[in-house]
Amino acid sequence: MHTLLFLNIGTPEMMLIMFVALLLFGGKKLPELARGLGKGIREFKDASESVKTEIHRNINAVNDDLAVDLETKKLEEKSVINDQTH
Repeated sequence: MHTLLFLNIGTPEMMLIMFVALLLFGGKKLPELARGLGKGIREFKDASESVKTEIHRNINAVNDDLAVDLETKKLEEKSVINDQTH
């Protein structure tokens, strides 16, 4: 038996839910509701991907800035050491 694990809903429960939805909304309205639900899920996924991309971009920018700062500090320390030895 197929089970939706995240909701713990089995096939009989899912059939009952679909039957009740058919009774409540009718055969003509269900495809419209399904399309709207599909669009909403797609928009949510797109928005979450865009947020994820933005976070990764900012993390990479901070890492790049830290690497540049570290390299600059190393060069400054070498310069100070060279000045002290001469």
